[in-house]
Amino acid sequence: MKLNVNNLEGKEIADDYSRQAATRGRWGETWDIFKSNFGKIVLINILVLITFAPAVAIMVFRTMYIANLGAMYPFNSNTGLGYPYYPDVQGLAENIHLTADLLFYSLLVVAGFIASIGLAGGAYSVKKLLSTHGKFSFKSFFHGVKVCYFNTVLPVTIFMVFLVGTMLLGDWKDYVIAIGQSRHGPLTAYSFAIIGTVLVGIYCAWVFVVGVSYRVKIGQVFKNAFVLLIGSPIHTVFFAAFAMIPVWLYVIGSAVDIVRLISYIVFIFLGFSFMLLVWFSFTQWVLDMYVTPNIQKAQEEAQAAMSPKELAAHKQEEDKRVAMELLAAGKSELIGKPIKPIPDENTLTVISGPINRKSIGQVSAEREKLKDDVLSYENEHMSDPVYAEYHKLFAEREKALKTDGKKGKKKKLSTDNLLKK
Repeated sequence: MKLNVNNLEGKEIADDYSRQAATRGRWGETWDIFKSNFGKIVLINILVLITFAPAVAIMVFRTMYIANLGAMYPFNSNTGLGYPYYPDVQGLAENIHLTADLLFYSLLVVAGFIASIGLAGGAYSVKKLLSTHGKFSFKSFFHGVKVCYFNTVLPVTIFMVFLVGTMLLGDWKDYVIAIGQSRHGPLTAYSFAIIGTVLVGIYCAWVFVVGVSYRVKIGQVFKNAFVLLIGSPIHTVFFAAFAMIPVWLYVIGSAVDIVRLISYIVFIFLGFSFMLLVWFSFTQWVLDMYVTPNIQKAQEEAQAAMSPKELAAHKQEEDKRVAMELLAAGKSELIGKPIKPIPDENTLTVISGPINRKSIGQVSAEREKLKDDVLSYENEHMSDPVYAEYHKLFAEREKALKTDGKKGKKKKLSTDNLLKK
């Protein structure tokens, strides 16, 4: 399916890094990043977890509040004559849950504003890890909060409203059934609410990805998120479920104590980072299929429309850009001169039998010939723009340097001070 996401081209949010091509497959690269940057991933998770502290506190207070009400309400009492008194408590427990959840779940939506801080910084940091093969800094985390917060809090709030509405609908369903009314309508409404919340959650996850990945207007964020969701529905559902493994552990833990303990440990050290890593690795694969090729195609079409003179000027500018990147790395003989490509076939004879003067002389002659070929290739290509521009830039830099050292003596130039003012 051809996706129309042209308005995302060239607008990626990558302010303090440049994307590097994956040397292996997408998931092989992700696994390598996970193994070699485990400490960074744990640190990112802890930073995100801190912003979820208000939401956790709200749920803890909710549990304590309901438990206290359960202890105070007259579910049963004694008449004082030794006979227990059973008041009419039909639906009372369900009503307690409903009234308590109206308060605490509303606060949970507000806690989402704070949690979005960690999600924005964590998403930007994980995206940088995937794009640079492991680079991370505190500065990048807080820069991600700055540039991605609005596009994070919006989908988080939308999803939280639907989630809270569904949970309250579940409380209402339990209350209606407890007081003896028909259960068919509430059960049907609750089932559709769950399905709707899941679909909205997946859509909001794509809105989150597009919002923290590209600088586009909010309307384009929602539009492109919908297009990308429709374009890869099966993959999206599968990887969304896979990314939610820490959540599944927590759900299973409600019935198995040891699994609950494992889920707590996972959430403390890896839960949020794992979900972000899997989700952004998958979504970056989708974006690379539908956005990056469009950029390359546009560049190729633009070059095809150039005149020979314009094409030569473009080539010269490209060579100059490459030379500037080499300059930033420091002058080096290794990258400052042409190197003859190594041929696929062997250029030296492999001595398989007894070593004698004839075989040694043959190998020596071949080595001399290879040395002459390398030198000839170097002399032939030394005037290529990329190498000429490279040495020219260093020569200009050398002229700009002050070579007077202490006591008026001439200071020797070297690669150590070449780029220092």
